[in-house]
Amino acid sequence: MLKLNTVGLFVNDMETMVSFYRDVMGMQTDWAGAANAELHSGEVQLIMFSRKDFEAMTSRKYTYPSGVNGTVELAFDVANFSEVDAEYERVLNAGATPIFPPTDEPWGQRTSYVADPDGNLIEISSFVKE
Repeated sequence: MLKLNTVGLFVNDMETMVSFYRDVMGMQTDWAGAANAELHSGEVQLIMFSRKDFEAMTSRKYTYPSGVNGTVELAFDVANFSEVDAEYERVLNAGATPIFPPTDEPWGQRTSYVADPDGNLIEISSFVKE
């Protein structure tokens, strides 16, 4: 049986994206400039590979979204509603692009969205009120 354990992103600039997910989003990595990067948050692994290197490896061209896009969402859970607000402000101050401010949803979640340097959507949310 297949088991999903990793999400991969093909990125424009490895240094920028690894720095963003390591320094801003708090993921762990020992990346030192290799062609691919592995980052970890809890049990989830995020891997990155340069778009140009992937095209060279597979000997074909691909189309990629540009700007802020709805192709993928990476969801980060925090402990409670007030942490949604705090983390949203923290990542904005660290360089994330604002998309959707912290909002209480009718299904009981407080959610917000930012975008990474390549325009991928990142959700910061919680289902736990204080």
